[in-house]
Amino acid sequence: MTALHDLHSSGVIACELPEQIVIERTRDRAHGDFACNIAMVLAKLARSKPRELAERIVAHLPASAQLAEVAIAGPGFINFTMAESAYQAVLAQIVEAGEAFGRSDLGQDKPVQVEFVSANPTGPLHVGHGRGAAYGATVADLLAAVGFRVHREYYVNDAGRQMEILATSVWLRYLELAGESLVFPSNGYKGDYVWDIAASLHRELGDALRHPAVDVFANIPLDEPQGGDKEAHIDALTLRAKAMLGAADYRRVFDRGLDTILADIRQDLEEFGVAYEQWYSERSLVESGKVDLAIERLQAAGHIYEQEGALWFRSTDFGDEKDRVVVRDNGVKTYFASDIAYHMEKLERGFERVIDVWGADHHGYVPRVKAALSALGDDPAKLDVLLVQFAILYRGGERVQMSTRSGSFVTLRELRDEVGNDAARFFYVMRKCEQHMDFDLDLAKSQSNDNPLFYIQYAHARVCSVLRQLDEKGLSYDQAAGLRHAPLLSESHETELLRSLSRYPEVLEAAALNHEPHQLAHYLRELANDFHTYYNAHQFLVDEAGLRDARLTLIQAARQVLANGLALLGVSAPESM
Repeated sequence: MTALHDLHSSGVIACELPEQIVIERTRDRAHGDFACNIAMVLAKLARSKPRELAERIVAHLPASAQLAEVAIAGPGFINFTMAESAYQAVLAQIVEAGEAFGRSDLGQDKPVQVEFVSANPTGPLHVGHGRGAAYGATVADLLAAVGFRVHREYYVNDAGRQMEILATSVWLRYLELAGESLVFPSNGYKGDYVWDIAASLHRELGDALRHPAVDVFANIPLDEPQGGDKEAHIDALTLRAKAMLGAADYRRVFDRGLDTILADIRQDLEEFGVAYEQWYSERSLVESGKVDLAIERLQAAGHIYEQEGALWFRSTDFGDEKDRVVVRDNGVKTYFASDIAYHMEKLERGFERVIDVWGADHHGYVPRVKAALSALGDDPAKLDVLLVQFAILYRGGERVQMSTRSGSFVTLRELRDEVGNDAARFFYVMRKCEQHMDFDLDLAKSQSNDNPLFYIQYAHARVCSVLRQLDEKGLSYDQAAGLRHAPLLSESHETELLRSLSRYPEVLEAAALNHEPHQLAHYLRELANDFHTYYNAHQFLVDEAGLRDARLTLIQAARQVLANGLALLGVSAPESM
C-alpha cells in the first residue's frame, strides 16, 4: 500500500485506491512465492499499461529484508520471492504461540450458531449421520479457531409424527412380549433396539399396559402388504394407542423410547469427540407457543392462506417451487411449521450467522426455510445451509453392508469400533461435504503410507522418536540456541519444510471461512510429506551443536503444527506408532 499511496500522492494513480490488495501464493515456484495483480486491476483507471504501472509500483516499494527479489511477469503480475530469513522467522512464531499458532481473532467474537446432526431420535446414528457429525464439529472448531464465538447445537425432534410412530412401535413390541400375537406394521420401526426398549418397559410394568391385540387392530385400515395404505395404517394405530393407553401411559411409552435413544445418541457422539453447548427440544418450542407465534406472524403479514381445511404458507412468493402446508386439515402442525419457528427463534437469540449442516437429501428444504425467514422479515442471508452427501463403505474394493442389530443400516458405533475414532473423523472430512464419499475401510485401518491419516500421525510420532533418541544418546538441546541458529537451515528440504509451516495460518483461515475442513486435511498430508522427505534425507542429531539445535527446533515446530491441525480435525497426535 505504501507504493500505491506514493503514486497516488504524486498523481500517477488518480483513481481511488482499493481498501485491500490481493496477494496470493504462486502455483509455480518459478514465479516466486507470492503474486499480485494490482497493476492489471488499476491499469485502466490509472490510464496506464499494466506492465508500465507494475514497473512504477515496484520502483516505489520500500526496502524489506524479507524480500529476496521482486519481478514483473507476463502482462503485469508482480511476483515476490521471499528471503530465507523470512521463512526462518516462522520458527520463533510457532515456538512462542505453541497450541495457539495459526489461530486468530478474524471473527471478532461474532456469535455464530452451528447446528448439525439433529437426527430424529428414532434409532441409532448411522454412518451418514457420522459424516455430518465429523463435518459439523470440525467446521465449528475451525470457526472458533479464527475468532468466532461458536454455539454448537443439536435440534432434538422430540415431537411430531415420527416420534409417535416410534412410541407406537415400542408399545406393539411390548404387547408381543406380554403374549399378544399381532402383525407388526410395515411402516413401524423394526430395529432390535425397539425390542430392547419394549423389554425395559415390560420388566418394569409387567402387563400393566397390555391390551388384547384383536381390540388394538379392530377396524384399523389395512396395511400395505394387505392392499391398504401403510401411512393410514400406522397413523390409525397411533391414535388407537393414545386412546387405549390414556395420556399419562402413552407419554410414559413415548418418553421411554425418546429418552433411551437420545441417551444412546449423546453417548455415541461424546465418544466420537462431538460436544454441544445445547440440545434444543422441538417439544419445548411447541409448548412455549413459538410455533403458534410464527404462524400468527406469517398470517398477519398475509403469507398464509386456507385451502381444504389446511393452512398453507405462500412460499412461492419467495422463490420456492410450491406452497407449503403448515397446519394440516386435522389441525396438526407440520414439521415445517416447527422448523420455521426454530429458525425464527435462532435469529432472535442474536446470532449473526446461523449454519445448518443437513444431509444432501434435504436440498429441496433450503429454499422454503429461507422463504419463511424472508416472510417473517428476517434476513435469509444470515442462514447458511451446508449439505453433506452420504458415505458409502467399501471393503476389498466392494461395497459392503456390515452386520447390525437392525439389519438395515450401518451404525456409527459399528464404524468406530472397526476403524477407530481417529480414522472415522479424518476420512469423513477428507473431501468436500457435497461430494459423494467412498469410505475405504481397509485403507482406514492400514498402517501404510497410502493411508493419509497414518502418514500424518507417523510424522508426529517420528519427531517424538527423535527426541527420545536425543535423551538416549545423552545429547543436549537448547531451543533458544536453535532459534538463533535458524540461518543454518539452508538445505532445500529445510527451506521447503519452513515454507510449508508458514502456510498453516492461511490454510486454517481459508478452511474456516469456506467451511472446508478438507483443505486442512490435505495441508497436513503435504506437511507430513515434507517432513518425511526431510527425515529420510538428513540426520538431526549431528555433532555440531548449533545445527543440531536448529534442526531439532525445526522438527519440533513441525510436530506442533501437525498436532494443532489434527486437534482441529478431532484426531489424536500419537507419540509412538
